[in-house]
Amino acid sequence: MSSNSRPRRPHPPARARPARLEATAPPRSGLTRRALGLGAVAAPGLLGLAGCGSGGGTGDPDSIRIVDYYNTPADDAAINGTFTTCAEELGLSFSRERVPGDQLIAKVLQMGSSRTLPDLLMLDNPNVQQVADSGALAPLADYGITTDGLTAPVADLGMYDGTLYGIAPTVNTIALFYNVQLLEDAGVEPPTTWDELRAAAEALTTEDRYGFAFSAIASYEGTFQFMPFMWSNDGDETDLDGEGVLGASRFWSDMVRDGLASRSVVNWGQGDVIDQFKAGNAAMCINGPWNIAGLTADTPDLEWDVVTIPVPTAEHDSVAPLGGEVWTVPITGNEEKQRKAAELLKAFVAPENQLYMAGERNTIPGDADAAERFAEENPDLRTFVDQVSTARSRTAQLGPDWPRTAKAIYTANQRVLVDDTDPADAFDEAAKTVS
Repeated sequence: MSSNSRPRRPHPPARARPARLEATAPPRSGLTRRALGLGAVAAPGLLGLAGCGSGGGTGDPDSIRIVDYYNTPADDAAINGTFTTCAEELGLSFSRERVPGDQLIAKVLQMGSSRTLPDLLMLDNPNVQQVADSGALAPLADYGITTDGLTAPVADLGMYDGTLYGIAPTVNTIALFYNVQLLEDAGVEPPTTWDELRAAAEALTTEDRYGFAFSAIASYEGTFQFMPFMWSNDGDETDLDGEGVLGASRFWSDMVRDGLASRSVVNWGQGDVIDQFKAGNAAMCINGPWNIAGLTADTPDLEWDVVTIPVPTAEHDSVAPLGGEVWTVPITGNEEKQRKAAELLKAFVAPENQLYMAGERNTIPGDADAAERFAEENPDLRTFVDQVSTARSRTAQLGPDWPRTAKAIYTANQRVLVDDTDPADAFDEAAKTVS
């Protein structure tokens, strides 16, 4: 379905719709709110947090302090509104501190050392296991919060060493956006395989337009966009010099080398990629649902659609990474406040609230049944619901070691795309850095 026929967003059933509060922070242009560069802080640096919550959590036990990095109007309104409704029902109040995404982990370190951890802490999902490994987070099962209703990959986002430390009320992933008119004019069907994607890109590339765009920037965004190509090609993060990884890197480099994608992909974040698509500089691009609101607002006359990311052959499954934020209860040393914070979190992540926040923020409910209902009510986002159903957690295999591997991946692809290094050489070096 194109952006010109978007259905109304679902309201939370069986409860009043949370009041929208005016955002106090300006919207970010470009970057995904996934803040994929957060994990640059090494896991050992977080170990000092263990036990350092003791002495924190002071003040009124009914006043819950929240830290997150949301700062767009849609995010602020949805999060504030939902917390307001839930807090009122529980007889609680709350305050929110917004920290820039690229500063959140440093802020967590500072709060841990000064014993000022908040009562509820939102983390980008690749960072959860690092912080949990430090001993700074309370097991949610202690407060009756479970993974009931969540798919295994969504549950994995908040798990560490078999223990649940966080819940993701909504998630996201990436898919292939395409310009409907350009494909029709070229007689091209939306691609489903790599061969079809390449053929489509060839047909759509002109002197002033690339057929395909993606982000290969030297940050976690570049790795995030590479994962579907790597995983769908049977590549694995534990085997960086394996043929599955090398084949995915070769596919990317061939598209750039042959002029079907711009060499500037090495400098583009995901926001930059969608901007190229909006401007007509790319006929197809890899991107996520968080940029749909801007796409619709900025280019109301553009007819676009989305399909799952093409795979090497029809026999392969399209496997993408799960994005999204995970909410946790830090150990503050005040058990009463931890319990009440957990009560607020449990209400916050209820399926009806997931539906509301997903609709307001163009994300996908974490609860499987809510996600299916969401797809029925929002057919324009059905592709993302389907892609989420087969998506994987980036930290499921490597846990706290994931950030180091993510950096090795985007560094290797930078060498391939910037310096024309052979993927075998670039990823052989990458494998050595994480061994």
